[in-house]
Amino acid sequence: MTENKIIINNQISELEKINLFLDRLAEEWKLLPKICFNLNLVLEEIITNIINYGYDDDLVHQIIINLSFENNMITMCIEDDAKEFNPLNIPEPDHLDKPLEHRRIGGLGIHFVKKIMDKIEYKRNNNKNILILTKNI
Repeated sequence: MTENKIIINNQISELEKINLFLDRLAEEWKLLPKICFNLNLVLEEIITNIINYGYDDDLVHQIIINLSFENNMITMCIEDDAKEFNPLNIPEPDHLDKPLEHRRIGGLGIHFVKKIMDKIEYKRNNNKNILILTKNI
């Protein structure tokens, strides 16, 4: 198994570090561009939500992202000390079949994450959110 970790701060500017990290791994693991794009989309959605909605203070918090690759399976584990949030509890949007002007704003990001990834697990441990996302490639 190949495993890599990146630790970022809870600042939107840190998303660029994730992008560069994924680009390096995609090259190392010889991932197709579409897979790399989807992984980046998922991480950007999850990390942006953590940064924008997870904290009630202006302090610096660390977000730990572990990626592993084994047997054509990529596993991403995201750990943060933000407010408890289980994306599996978010219902599927009920407005996807409506015209754009009649749709509610928001809620599509988690929907896309659920559609892109093959398996999602969530747990809360020691006041930390731990989200495990798996993709078969």
